[in-house]
Amino acid sequence: MSVLLLISALLLYILGGYLLFNVGYLFLFSVAGHLRPAATKAGSAKFGTPMRRMCVLMPAYQADAVICETALTAVQHRYAGHADVHVIADGLQPATVQALRQQGAGVVEVSFVKSTKGKALLAALDSLPAEAYDVAVILDVDNVMSAGFLDQVNGEMATGSRVVQGHRTAKNLDSPFAVLDACNEEINNHIFRQGHVSLGMSSALIGSGMAFDYQYLHQLLRDIGETPGEDKELEFKILKDQTKIAYLPSAHVYDEKIPNSKVFTAQRTRWLAAQQEFLRKYFLEGLRQLGRGNTDFADKVLQVLLLPRILLLGLLGVSLVLSLWWAPGPGPVFWLVLLASTVAALLIALPRRLYTKQVGKSLLYLPVALGAMILALLQMRKAKTSFMHTPHAASGPSSSLL
Repeated sequence: MSVLLLISALLLYILGGYLLFNVGYLFLFSVAGHLRPAATKAGSAKFGTPMRRMCVLMPAYQADAVICETALTAVQHRYAGHADVHVIADGLQPATVQALRQQGAGVVEVSFVKSTKGKALLAALDSLPAEAYDVAVILDVDNVMSAGFLDQVNGEMATGSRVVQGHRTAKNLDSPFAVLDACNEEINNHIFRQGHVSLGMSSALIGSGMAFDYQYLHQLLRDIGETPGEDKELEFKILKDQTKIAYLPSAHVYDEKIPNSKVFTAQRTRWLAAQQEFLRKYFLEGLRQLGRGNTDFADKVLQVLLLPRILLLGLLGVSLVLSLWWAPGPGPVFWLVLLASTVAALLIALPRRLYTKQVGKSLLYLPVALGAMILALLQMRKAKTSFMHTPHAASGPSSSLL
């Protein structure tokens, strides 16, 4: 019995150390997000800044319900320079393709046995004239750029940046899960983008609302493969090159938030599968890059070691309860401090505008979200054999924008 208790205590201390790392990481960058770099290059184009030729790419997989509206909004986006919008049509109806062309959007039609966003983007860049554009901007099918977005991207590119991440934020708040997803997005913006940039590190990419030097993106995509997390694959490649990723906190891109637990599960299944893939693929490379002084790459490996925050909160809560009546391992005070520190880190990262009654009511759905996340863990293999895209239905930015 004593041996069993000893093993249990050892495992609990190992678990405690891992969760302490998670909490410490979140808390550090949550606090750092309230700092600002001593000097920032980001901003709109100044007088005399060359206006780069923009190519706005919108991969659309079976997105007939929303793409015509959002593509038209992108076509109508006001930019001081030249910008073309190209929809990458994968599985769109012929009527949708025709309507897009009539609106003034270019259409690149693609078809794959297994569809991925990365392959769609590569196919588009292979088919478009390489000399026609300076910057590629990637939007999801539901995204809407705020006024001046492309001008801000142009201004940042003028400083020498090759990769820029905009501030993606919620388009809709029409369900408790949409509100929780909106909060999660803003916490990620604060910790993994603003918090890192404040400490002189690279921003994280988010999959859309991002801009690249056109030729550089084409180079990055050439061996993208069939990964379900093309943005993270791009990020590892960029950081291995020791190229900094800039962040534009005032350049907003409005993004449709998930409506229910079913979509939440499918989306998180895809994300968890990508996280597992990149941990296995880049862990040893992270150690090598750390030895070469590439802290941005090593930090990205640390990020894929982090638990999803809803699982972190659930695991800390369960550990606290168990420690109240089971002796082995860290005591209740340890778990309570970790749980309180996690909550504090998330509250520090949450923008003040989200301290609302609507958000408070949505927190009652956290147990449902935890259950959906556990289900996502159990079906991760599904993401490796099929393209689990997120369905879209919302229209333009709502009156209840955050």
